[in-house]
Amino acid sequence: MSKRLVIIPTYNEKENVEAIIRAVFSLKIPFSVLIVDDNSPDGTFEIVKALQQEFTDRLYLEIRKEKEGLGKAYIHGFKWALARNFDYVFEMDADFSHNPEDLIRLNKACELGADVSVGSRYIRGINVVNWPLKRVLLSVGASIYVKLITGMRVQDPTAGFVCYHRSVLEAIDLDQVKFVGYAFQIEMKFKAYKKKFKIKEVSIVFKDREKGYSKMSSSIIKEGILGVIQLKFNSIFNKKNF
Repeated sequence: MSKRLVIIPTYNEKENVEAIIRAVFSLKIPFSVLIVDDNSPDGTFEIVKALQQEFTDRLYLEIRKEKEGLGKAYIHGFKWALARNFDYVFEMDADFSHNPEDLIRLNKACELGADVSVGSRYIRGINVVNWPLKRVLLSVGASIYVKLITGMRVQDPTAGFVCYHRSVLEAIDLDQVKFVGYAFQIEMKFKAYKKKFKIKEVSIVFKDREKGYSKMSSSIIKEGILGVIQLKFNSIFNKKNF
């Protein structure tokens, strides 16, 4: 077992899941992979089960009963990782919007002293490929909004390509993490920031998915807008449970 675990949440990702698993396992340093599948009706988890026969000691699968959102899937994976003593725990999408090669760079940042390393689209200009202008503006605007409200100096607070040292996940009360979409990513970084952990951003190029479909929705956007205000409020007035 490697000391590095990549958590990949899936829901209807049959077009991507085998390729992303093989891409991670082809890297020069060893990573384990945990697929957290929300009972995909397209058979995603069946593909993973078949691959487990080939990657018996590196590929793991957790199937949840129903689709509860990205945040819940990651929390499930974080708890699973902590129970099995992984040192570095990564978040990564299944659709190749995150380049698996960049896992090595995120890992290096943490091994060199960061507690959290973030694959950032915005520390060297805007490094996004194949997004419509409207979505670029929404994402950049969200980043500015989060920084203004929280005071957190992370240039890409909604980023979903992240490495956490286990000490960060142990320090955060995972049962108190409530959000599921963009706000989940912001909440995890903000809680790490408030607990004085060192956050390092690593420049990446984000490429929009080519296969499957996006899980973005208006409810996720709304949660992000309102959730940031709630996070800031709770950090001031509800510190005990924050």
